[in-house]
Amino acid sequence: MSETNHMLSVVSTVALPEGIESEIRARFRFANLSLRALGPAQFLALLGKPDALIVAPGDRIDADFIAALPPSLRVIASYSVGLDHVDLCAAERQGVAVTNTPGVLTDATADIAMMLILMTVRCAHRAIGELRNGQWIGWSPDHIFGRDLAGLTLGIAGPGAIGLATATRARAFGMEIAYWGRRKVEAFGSISARYMPDWCEFLASIDVLSLHVPSTDATRNLVNAEAIGRMRNDAVLINTARGDLIDDDAVLAALSDGKLAGVGLDVIRGEPNIDPRWLSAPNCVLLPHIGSATIQTRTAMGWMVIAHLERHLSRT
Repeated sequence: MSETNHMLSVVSTVALPEGIESEIRARFRFANLSLRALGPAQFLALLGKPDALIVAPGDRIDADFIAALPPSLRVIASYSVGLDHVDLCAAERQGVAVTNTPGVLTDATADIAMMLILMTVRCAHRAIGELRNGQWIGWSPDHIFGRDLAGLTLGIAGPGAIGLATATRARAFGMEIAYWGRRKVEAFGSISARYMPDWCEFLASIDVLSLHVPSTDATRNLVNAEAIGRMRNDAVLINTARGDLIDDDAVLAALSDGKLAGVGLDVIRGEPNIDPRWLSAPNCVLLPHIGSATIQTRTAMGWMVIAHLERHLSRT
């Protein structure tokens, strides 16, 4: 099988972890061609005739892009769980398999969600800014008040594996847990979480909203002006799922008006070309999409990509 594999070509649109790239090179002919640096037209012009393409969440693999791929292309392997950046219908029409890497980044992403909750509720962004900018003049009893996590209610929107892992971490800090989704999830009973199927009632009852739903037609702009209007005035918003789940204009206005106490984001609409207003928004903790960025997790994701490549490319 190895000789056959080495006749097959794999191109990655992004740099891969060193160990994973070495493993792919040992199995296939491999090249790295940056879609982000080149742009779609030049990328496609230079692509050649690979058998597989490795892509990342920031890549826009739309219907036009897929239609322009060479006939040799049999699989698009996304180095991600989410697939909203790939036009799955267009890929199916063209007979191209699309794969992802679910299940291995749950803990890493939940850790980031919990970190964002802690940093946002405790106003860490403001505190770090004062220290780095030389504005801190010493300890004071009335300086940068945050809130205790214990006793606050964390609302999980999307009770999947990452939502449950985040809720479990928050429970250890003494937070109460409520969750919203299409159905009641038995596993949430182990942490005494309340299931709240009504979106409006759910929003009105929580102190921290953490988003863990996929990006779909039904969830884009899920957190909009109407949703914020139903939340408590000192509520905090956390997003480690997808940037387009929130309406940027509505959330930025709520931060400016004091309607939201803080926002913590690991994903932002349009990333990496984000709305510059986020950079100066008050009590806004921003991370550059590092939810799965541990060596263990990215390596596990890479091995899943390799397994998908071998499975699909071994088919005649």
